[in-house]
Amino acid sequence: MRSPAAAIAWEFRHRHRWGFIALAGYLLLLVGVKLFFLDPRQPLDWDDVHFALVVVVPLATTFTYLLAVFTYGYSGDLAARESMYPARYCTLPVTTAALVGWPMLYGTAAMAILWLTTRLCAVWPTGVDIPVLWPALLAAVLLAWTQALTWMPYGLRGLRVIVSVLWLAAIDFVVLLALELRAHEPAMMAFLAPQLPLAYLTAYFAVARARRGDVPDWSGIFAWIPAMARARSSQQGNFQSAASAQAWFEWRRAGRSLPVWVAILLPFELALLWVAGDTPALIYSILLFVLLTPPLMASFTAATFGKSNTFVATRPLTSAALVAAKLKATVWSTATAWLLVLAAIPLALSLSHTLPVVVERAIGLRGDIGAPRATVLVLLLVATFIAFTWKQLVQGLYVGLSGRDRLIKGSVFVTLSLLFLIGPVIQWIADHREVRGALWDAVPSILAVLVLLKVSAATWVATRLFRSRLLTDRALVTGAAWWCVAVLALYAVLVWFLSTPIFPRYVLALVAILAIPLARLSAAPLALAWSRHR
Repeated sequence: MRSPAAAIAWEFRHRHRWGFIALAGYLLLLVGVKLFFLDPRQPLDWDDVHFALVVVVPLATTFTYLLAVFTYGYSGDLAARESMYPARYCTLPVTTAALVGWPMLYGTAAMAILWLTTRLCAVWPTGVDIPVLWPALLAAVLLAWTQALTWMPYGLRGLRVIVSVLWLAAIDFVVLLALELRAHEPAMMAFLAPQLPLAYLTAYFAVARARRGDVPDWSGIFAWIPAMARARSSQQGNFQSAASAQAWFEWRRAGRSLPVWVAILLPFELALLWVAGDTPALIYSILLFVLLTPPLMASFTAATFGKSNTFVATRPLTSAALVAAKLKATVWSTATAWLLVLAAIPLALSLSHTLPVVVERAIGLRGDIGAPRATVLVLLLVATFIAFTWKQLVQGLYVGLSGRDRLIKGSVFVTLSLLFLIGPVIQWIADHREVRGALWDAVPSILAVLVLLKVSAATWVATRLFRSRLLTDRALVTGAAWWCVAVLALYAVLVWFLSTPIFPRYVLALVAILAIPLARLSAAPLALAWSRHR
């Protein structure tokens, strides 16, 4: 490479080219939706589901993806004391200013292009003056401070998460306060513009310390606390088995990524409740997006669980035991993330004074279907979101454990493409009555074909597992039995709620079979065994 700028740009382009291609496709899709699918004479409101699906959700998803890319979040440990800046860059014959400046410049440019293109190409609510410049500057400032705070080494594990959340939440609070006071665009620019050089100086100081290997250790200040001292000594003790040690390692390596990202995003999402007022549609849209955050982030952090290398191949464990350790870490990760969500939502509703709106709707639901059904319905919805989060973490294990770089990057590209396409496709279906009718008539046939493909794939995987002896006969039978129990339990719940002439029972049975993971999850030991012995 002729310059550090070209080398760093090539690194981003090479490692994330499929994601950038999907991003370009999303922007082109916005143009197509605006030109060919939407009627310019049709009024559009902020709480319109079309606006949320086509603009809000893809924009938030893309912002989160770029945030992870330009902070090197996919290759670092957010909870570690060491800097998240890649260590391989610190040894290059390049100045610290270049190592810091070019990633921040590329990230700022990406955020600005994302907003300006969305501002120009998207269809916005009618009668609303959408600002031009300061949202792009806000996105760049949030990225710059995230880079600075994640590249800084800290003296305690987990302190990076606390500092980042508090600092970014403070910036977000000031911006929301300015919006509430109806601040003009020059005032917003005047507040945000000085943040960029301050973030650069902080990032420069952070990377300079990382290049020197300067990592503080403040754990000694807690040594006088007996309980913490006992916890530290127990962590440093021997594990009961190699499997428990591997499960602990998977949690330390990848399990904390999902809770950390959820903890970072929750304050920004729930802060919107303060500007929602008493509008029920907007409040429920915000809560829905908060509930979708763990599954959405799980689709990105799932790649960290599936990483396989030569170090894993040397572990004194079978491929099935290694996969089991990863599954335990996914359960812990899902539970921790949802504990944060379920604790933050009531607190935010109470502090933002929007809780009465939710309570009023809950009382209405209880009056419509009765208290027992209302309670079960709410619990079922929460359980569905939790199960979907875990499913997002585990259903791609077989891809990552295969060790094939092209397959892994291709799966990321497909995931991003589907996230960007789902909104416009749903809107197109909703706008064409004949398409809705044809799809509704074809639903049983489509579900039957998908079930046939899933069962065929699961049969092939089970046969390979049996022949390769990766799983014992007892493990195969036990796994199949538990899968059948899960399918029957879900089918019983669906029948209790939805068994009507509109939803025949055989359709509900097909939905239950498709909802419980089977083939892809069972293929994980095969993929890992192939990667270990190739």
